Amino acid sequence: MQITRQADYALRAMYYLAKLEPNQRAATSQIAEEQRIPPSFLAKIISQLSIAGLIHTSRGAHGGVTLARPAEEITILEVVEAIDGPIALNECTYSKDACPFGEDCPIRPLWCEAQDQLVEKLRTTTFGAFVKAAA
Repeated sequence: MQITRQADYALRAMYYLAKLEPNQRAATSQIAEEQRIPPSFLAKIISQLSIAGLIHTSRGAHGGVTLARPAEEITILEVVEAIDGPIALNECTYSKDACPFGEDCPIRPLWCEAQDQLVEKLRTTTFGAFVKAAA
């Protein structure tokens, strides 16, 4: 499994916003430049994050992008799933019928356990904690 470039860029954009003061806005051009994200790609990402309720956007001279909730309340998992959908290490982790061995598959429990651990780590890591750890 590899996270998509779009989800990686979304995480970078959210990290940038999480480092701002509460209610401080950032221009998308500023985010794109500082996080090295192609502006046209960032526009699509910003739209998806806004639809997911993770950020607020406003236009105009005093517009920009800001987090919809405090950084301590937004998880890495929320952002990844807003962009890529639910995490699945293998198709059998969300449908045991995808495996020709079905219930008798010796590998499926390993994939399910690894996926559960990854999802739990991303679910319990907030941008607030992420910013503090990187500082």
